[in-house]
Amino acid sequence: MPKDTGIGARSKRREDIRFLTGRGSYTDDLAMQGQVHAVMVRANVAHGRIVSIDTSAASAMPGVLAIFTGADFADVGGNPAGWLIHSRDGSPMREPKRPVLAHGKVRHVGDAYAAVVAETYEQARDAAEAVAAGTEIEELPAIVDMAAAVANADNRVHDEIPDNLCFDWGWIEDNRDAVDAAMKAAPHVTTLELINNRLVPNAMEPRASIGEFNPGTGDYKLTTTSQNPHLTKLLVCAIVLGIPEHKLTVVAPDVGGGFGSKIYHYGEEALVLAAAKKLGRPVRWTAERSESFLTDAHGRDHVTTIEVGATLDGEILAIRTNTLANVGAYLSNFSTVTPTFLHGTLMAGPYKVPHVYVNLKAVFTNTAPVDAYRGAGRPEATYSLERAIDKMARELKLDPVAVRRKNLLTPDQFPYTTPVGLVYDVGNYQATLDKALDMADLAGFEARAAKSRAAGKLRGVGLSTWIEACGIAPSHLVGQLGSRVGLYDAATVRVSATGTIQVMTGAHSHGQGHETVFAQVVADKLGIAEEAVEIVHGDTSKIPFGMGSYGSRSLAVCGSAMDRALDKIIDKGKKIAAHMLEAAEGDITFENGSFSVAGTDKAKSFGEIAFSAYVPHNYPLETLEPGLEETAFYDPNNFTYPAGAYLCEVEIDPDTGKVTICSFTCADDFGNVMNPMVVEGQVHGGVAQGIGQALVEHTAYDENGQLLTASYMDYTMPRADDVPFYQVDHSCVTPCSHNPLGVKGCGEAGAIGSPPAVVNAVIDALHRAGMDHVDHIDMPLTPARVWAAMQA
Repeated sequence: MPKDTGIGARSKRREDIRFLTGRGSYTDDLAMQGQVHAVMVRANVAHGRIVSIDTSAASAMPGVLAIFTGADFADVGGNPAGWLIHSRDGSPMREPKRPVLAHGKVRHVGDAYAAVVAETYEQARDAAEAVAAGTEIEELPAIVDMAAAVANADNRVHDEIPDNLCFDWGWIEDNRDAVDAAMKAAPHVTTLELINNRLVPNAMEPRASIGEFNPGTGDYKLTTTSQNPHLTKLLVCAIVLGIPEHKLTVVAPDVGGGFGSKIYHYGEEALVLAAAKKLGRPVRWTAERSESFLTDAHGRDHVTTIEVGATLDGEILAIRTNTLANVGAYLSNFSTVTPTFLHGTLMAGPYKVPHVYVNLKAVFTNTAPVDAYRGAGRPEATYSLERAIDKMARELKLDPVAVRRKNLLTPDQFPYTTPVGLVYDVGNYQATLDKALDMADLAGFEARAAKSRAAGKLRGVGLSTWIEACGIAPSHLVGQLGSRVGLYDAATVRVSATGTIQVMTGAHSHGQGHETVFAQVVADKLGIAEEAVEIVHGDTSKIPFGMGSYGSRSLAVCGSAMDRALDKIIDKGKKIAAHMLEAAEGDITFENGSFSVAGTDKAKSFGEIAFSAYVPHNYPLETLEPGLEETAFYDPNNFTYPAGAYLCEVEIDPDTGKVTICSFTCADDFGNVMNPMVVEGQVHGGVAQGIGQALVEHTAYDENGQLLTASYMDYTMPRADDVPFYQVDHSCVTPCSHNPLGVKGCGEAGAIGSPPAVVNAVIDALHRAGMDHVDHIDMPLTPARVWAAMQA
């Protein structure tokens, strides 16, 4: 029977009450007394040398209070990358400074080189146009194509980097000779060149920031749209502006989606703080949608050649990849780890592959910075691998399902150390594959295909078996790999005198349902009502230092910290109960919200123990402090490894090339599931984004670095009629072996497993129609691209 409350219950998301009734509190909703408005002045060329900026006309305009240029921030720190990556030759990556405002050169369309602060937004916008009119920029040739960027030593995004190369990374370098030998000896080698297309994240809420400064105390406050307020605080204080850390509070209220694009610190956040100090008034900035397209960190953008060596019966012997990864004009905070350790380490997928080698070159171009986007490296690896395996199966005239089954790891092989350095702790990939095949009724596919043919349509089915690594860990290991921060998280559990609970978490919710799911975990463990639990997040003055939400880490890492803090609460409760019940502490048990003496009917409720902790009339004061509040930090000792199998069925209209997704089936292993409804919603959203990438979404620049897809008129987002009603299952459970909740993470899965399933299905449909010449079509598979491939 389904549970009504606690872990495993389909509890409705409590936060949806305010979101769906328009009562959310977002950054742009907040009106500060005396606030003024900032507007950024942005480059309209992709590459140029700033000759002069004349602000005199703008300064004289009504309401203008201040104008900032890059020169005002020339002496402060730059926004750094969070991971230091070393090239194959051992040299550190090239890390040019990313300034608050561009100084000397602009390096992509939308690069902010000045900011105007005025009494009203309209006045600031008018003055910003005047600054732009008074600016002379010597336009330079734009560097857009990655291969050309590396080959051209004279045209440079950053003057000090002659080949536009951030790093040339190999993983694992010691594997290279063995992989080369295995490829040479392999009876069959499949080679596939593919593009993982660039995407714009497009969160519902554009980025926004409000800076405040109190001259009486020297305290700063930044309210901002952030997935990671403590990281923003750390970067602003320690590196960018040098504010003493105890003097800055960062608050991220309700945040309308992030998908990775709001993990990072952006220059506008530092700008509003500096302006607030100079003017003594709150300074607010809210992006227009056009700014979001130009400046929010984009995702993906890989060009990859993948080779798979195999036996003639489809056993994979070796995998080798060479990738160019676009990092854009500047390094964003996670831009160097996304294409390396979040991508290369997953190139073995869920398969028993003896040899893997990954080479990746990160390239600077005159485009917007590229960073983690839902899945972050894992979708890129999965897409390359799953497309290549399908192509290999066709070349060998083997069933793609049978090839995967032959190579999937089996339960008796865990824990399994991959050739790219990960240790998978548990899994049952055969079970998720069987479940997906059964749910999708693959046995009935031929009958459905026949009906499609009768209607003049082509039908195909595509499979993707995938694995993800979540909850990047442990800190001591990632530190050796180049991480500049720890990757633990924290929680504080505060019990009131009446037994209600406040939980302060380092994770941040921007759509995942933390306020509901975290409360379920607490209620289940303490045997109290979910309504008695409040989750507090997003305010660095209230929450313990944590690393925010991304990479499907919230429950596995922050939830585990919360579980540990609850253990401390229960342990202290047992001490109090032992005193009150006149029993030995070892005889006290805790179950269903009651502290009992084992073997007796003597008991105290959780509420009675909490009251005694704050009204300690009958309390072991000689050995125990009053109060009931505990904090715990959790640093995982391994990643978690969600995995699954996805099947997609499509129909193609041969006259137009239009692809229609008929059905989509997901069988996932997320470990223990806290709230099935929330998990289903996360998978639905991820699959929609994956379908969007596969069929309609694409970020395009022209040869001059102008963004051609800079609005919803040109950048297509998936709509309701682009996606089917999904079949989603998470019954194949292998609990994570190394965190107390047994959870693995679910937020990114849909975006990882879906793109190759869609593309595989389209290629399958074409092959079934006799078009064997089509072995690949790059995403997005628009009607024009599919039709052109059919006519080739």
